[in-house]
Amino acid sequence: MSAENDVETTSLYVSWIGAILGSMLVGVSGLMPMLIIPLDAGPNLRSEQGSRKLRLLLSFAVGGLLGDVFLHLFPEAYGALASSGKNTHTGYLVMGLWILGGILTFLILEKIFEYSDEENSENNNNKENEKKKKIIGYLNLLANCIDNFIHGLAVASSFLASLKMGIITTFAILIHEIPHEVGDFAILLKSGFSRWEAGKAQIWTASVGMLGAIAALSLDSVKSLEARTSWILPFSAGGFLNIALVSVLPELINETDPREALKQLGCIVLGIMIMFMLSFL
Repeated sequence: MSAENDVETTSLYVSWIGAILGSMLVGVSGLMPMLIIPLDAGPNLRSEQGSRKLRLLLSFAVGGLLGDVFLHLFPEAYGALASSGKNTHTGYLVMGLWILGGILTFLILEKIFEYSDEENSENNNNKENEKKKKIIGYLNLLANCIDNFIHGLAVASSFLASLKMGIITTFAILIHEIPHEVGDFAILLKSGFSRWEAGKAQIWTASVGMLGAIAALSLDSVKSLEARTSWILPFSAGGFLNIALVSVLPELINETDPREALKQLGCIVLGIMIMFMLSFL
């Protein structure tokens, strides 16, 4: 009996250590864009070439976000409904409401930030207002926090199932997350963040993944976890849709150079195709 208890305790320790290390590894992937994105793609450089590169990265971000929503988050949400036995009309209706809730929540937050910025510009008309980050950057960070929380839940749940499953899940999320992080980094640069500020912001949002892992490890079972977090996937999908279609895409539509517009369209398709290929992992 004592030997069985020792084995269970050891297995529990392995699950906790694996989940924490896996979540940390996924979080560190947020710094990969600093090595990938060219130095002249930052917002502080006024060169036309740097601005074009940044718009191409933003186009890739739109494709990545749309691909993530329609090829990853939606299928996972539908799969969760099917496995829970709630794949009825009511279940789909509730999921649709959470998607709409995500879209409206991010829209409301955007309006609140806009109102706050207007108040500050009226009361403090000085150089500090020039340093303020654009609203889309903060919204993207919020959406990234939710996404990282989901990843932390997934990594920890997989390690609770088995060590092999945990390693496979961590690897799959890492491959999926790198192109996503490139898009997030581009949005932060466009919002006025410096490369170093964007890197620090990515690390802070990665810490939310640790919270997701701890939440999963603290709950009694995977079924309990799914029951309590079933709303996160569709809500996060709604937030990503708002960022991609409402906040980023309208700026790309204003492109007047036909050649650059075709390049941007190609980057959008590239982002979708990468997410499509990663959906088979």
